[in-house]
This record gives sequence, structure tokens and C-alpha cells, in this order.
Amino acid sequence: MKKIMLSVMGLAVSLVSCQKEQSTLNGCTLSMASIAGTYKITSIRYKSASNAPEQDYLAMMEPCEKDDLIKVNANGTADYQDAGTKCSPEGSYPSTWSLSGNTMTIDGVTGTIQSFDCRKLVITASGAFVPGDIYTVTYEKQ
Repeated sequence: MKKIMLSVMGLAVSLVSCQKEQSTLNGCTLSMASIAGTYKITSIRYKSASNAPEQDYLAMMEPCEKDDLIKVNANGTADYQDAGTKCSPEGSYPSTWSLSGNTMTIDGVTGTIQSFDCRKLVITASGAFVPGDIYTVTYEKQ
């Protein structure tokens, strides 16, 4: 479950692109270079269906997961870092990501960038656990 959530969360840092396609969102150009950096998740909101009540998924996570970092490299690689309080088993692992316009993909999971101001990145995706579910992950550069 943790690896699935980290992959889902990793949407926010998807970056491998064969195209030089760039778009602008909230005054910040979406590109591999502008998104590259180290991020911490600051919010995960989840709805099991569009009409379901929203839940604070971050509050339900283990403390050792809440302080993890995701280092996104401009070359399309990413590293999930089990930072701060270590989980057992330890949760660090490498990944890859891609960016096409405002669509990001990591480990085969795709999401849409809702906002990016060059520091705060907000991604929305669906179908992570059940068809029609919706989750929104907010990341902040460290």
C-alpha cells in the first residue's frame, strides 16, 4: 500500500519527456527544469467518488511516511527518500517520471497538474484505488 501511495504521490514529480513541450500554469513554466527539486508532501485529499466526502489521507498515514522526500531530477529520474523517522521496512526507492503539457506520469500512474508556482505543486488524479476515486496531492519544494 505504501509503495502504491508513494507512486501516486510521485505524480507530482513526473518528468521524462522526449518532447520540448512546455506550458505555463500560475505564471510558472511547466518544464523538467522548473519542476526539478526536492519535495515534501504537505496535503493529500481523497474522495472515493465525486459525491463522497473528502478525507485527509495524510492524517491517516504513518508518521514515518509523512516526513519522506521526493527528489525529482531534470534527467527524468526520481528518488523517494525515507527521510526523518525511518519506516520498517525502509521505504526509499528509485523511479522515473514524465511530463507532457500539464500531465504527469510516474510508475504508470497519470495525473493532471492543477497548479504550479515554481515552489508549490498540486496534482489531481483518479482511479488509484477504485474507479472514480479522486485524490489531490500538494507538494512543496524544500
